[in-house]
Amino acid sequence: MSTSANGNGALSATRQTEIAKLDRVVIRFAGDSGDGMQLTGDRFTSEAAAFGNDLATLPNYPAEIRAPQGTIPGVSSFQVHFADYDILTPGDRPDVLVAMNPAALKANLADLPAGGTLIVNTDEFTKRNLTKVGYSANPLEDETLSSYHVHQVAMSTLTQGALADTGLGKKDAERCKNMFSLGLLSWMYHRPTEGTERFLREKFAKKPDIAEANILAFRAGWNYGETTESFATTFEVAPAKLAPGTYRQITGNTALAYGIVAAGQQAGLQVLLGTYPITPASDILHELSKHKNFGILTFQAEDEIAGIGAALGASYGGALGVTSTSGPGIALKSETIGLGVMLELPLIVIDVQRGGPSTGLPTKTEQADLLQAMFGRNSDSPVAIIAPRSPADCFDAALEATAIALKYRTPVLILSDGANANGSEPWLVPEVSTLPDLHVEFASKPNAQDGSDEFWPYVRDPETLAREWAIPGTAGLQHRIGGLEKADGKGNISYDPDNHDHMVRLRQRKIDGIDVPDLVVDDPSGGKARILALGWGSSFGPIGAACRRVRKAGMPIAQAHLRNLNPFPKNLGAVLASYDKVVVPEMNLGQLALLLRAKYLVDVHSYTKVAGLPFKAEELQNVFTDIIEGALTR
Repeated sequence: MSTSANGNGALSATRQTEIAKLDRVVIRFAGDSGDGMQLTGDRFTSEAAAFGNDLATLPNYPAEIRAPQGTIPGVSSFQVHFADYDILTPGDRPDVLVAMNPAALKANLADLPAGGTLIVNTDEFTKRNLTKVGYSANPLEDETLSSYHVHQVAMSTLTQGALADTGLGKKDAERCKNMFSLGLLSWMYHRPTEGTERFLREKFAKKPDIAEANILAFRAGWNYGETTESFATTFEVAPAKLAPGTYRQITGNTALAYGIVAAGQQAGLQVLLGTYPITPASDILHELSKHKNFGILTFQAEDEIAGIGAALGASYGGALGVTSTSGPGIALKSETIGLGVMLELPLIVIDVQRGGPSTGLPTKTEQADLLQAMFGRNSDSPVAIIAPRSPADCFDAALEATAIALKYRTPVLILSDGANANGSEPWLVPEVSTLPDLHVEFASKPNAQDGSDEFWPYVRDPETLAREWAIPGTAGLQHRIGGLEKADGKGNISYDPDNHDHMVRLRQRKIDGIDVPDLVVDDPSGGKARILALGWGSSFGPIGAACRRVRKAGMPIAQAHLRNLNPFPKNLGAVLASYDKVVVPEMNLGQLALLLRAKYLVDVHSYTKVAGLPFKAEELQNVFTDIIEGALTR
């Protein structure tokens, strides 16, 4: 009853156990912020992706940078949902909860359904740790956990025992217990192991003793599952039947960064990211800083205002200017976004939304910046707005935003959020030949409309209303731009009332005229549905999963999802008018619903949530069912 390493470093089992075949599983790793739960979850996810499962993840970080150890505010968790079919969400509730200490247990137990599997690190259930989180008695010793399948594992002790001969101190050895838990879960679900061992050797290449210690702990967890009688059953989840192609696991922030890299290449432009670190957008800076070979310059400025100023300056100079932030940073960048509207230059502004207001909930998701993106600047200063629906969709959203910015000479806001940014899913890597051509033509000769040899910066394309883009220093194209109102055409400063009225309306007309795809409605009932579920941003997955459940119960419902929020698709009004009731779930207090009611005068049922967590498919299923039953009984 032991295991051995095969030729490629993977572990092979020898003990016979019952194997249960499942179509999907949701696992949540939870522990103290120093327990390495994010790394553990990410490695399990990577191996699930390598195995070929469809998957979705939900990391959940502590809001405090250094919450007291062993307390509920310091709990960090990582949930992964993997399946043999196409899934849309990281799962409502975990089937398996790994709790590394009492705080992790107390913070997450309510989400574990009766009959669920609970794996607990018993070494941390000391009287001191129990008292920290308000347990008067040890829940492992009373009836508190009687409705769950509980596996009590002394992970710290077992890890230290496995590393006894390595020479590591007790504290350093105990830090490897997350790899013990990963090994155990990898054994339970027949996950590949060679990738994790290779990752650990690469991650700790400069500290080979630490690398080997983690690998030993990982193998010890696998061996424990193989040898203990506590686990009589292992589980298999077959690979998913995905469209042919090359896939990789990707987070939303990484996908946005890759989309910006691809956009720069497809446009033939140097990219400058001018930014300031802010949760949960900082990873975009981190990722883009690795790609200087693709003409990417990253500038970490002293503040948000300097960051966007550098980005807009880069656009003035003929590059693709990009800035990234979260809601508080958008507030600081608003004046420069308005300047971008006045200058009519391409500018990509990425807002990875989080809970607010003010500092709010830095590590929690929300989608409450829509009205700020739409109107959060002085005067009428319209910009295009795009919202990716999933982590992988962030790549395409970045390309679309760049295409609009370059074609129409306008700032474009990308509204991602924490759920997209930190969540991950398989991404079908596109063929380069399928990416859009984003090359632009810079002004090369005088264009004055009066026959002179001057360059007029506000001479426009008659179709897009975009002005010409002249690189500073181009001979014969001297021109003046700035934040004061411009005379159309010539670009001279103008205080003429009629010109101002004309320019304000013209800038609005340019945005209204952006060519965006029509809204596509998913309605398998063939038009029988009287209810439309309409969402935007990361609510796509929960809404889609809820609609699947409602349809499975025999009730028709249509679903549509908005990526383009300004301008709206031209057929949106007709789509809304064709349903008896439109339901709009949002992680805010009804911002899209407000816009739809105002613009289209439709009856919108707004369902809102601002808990810092994504919607659950179950809660939306109940909402949709209640509305459908109410509509059908009218």
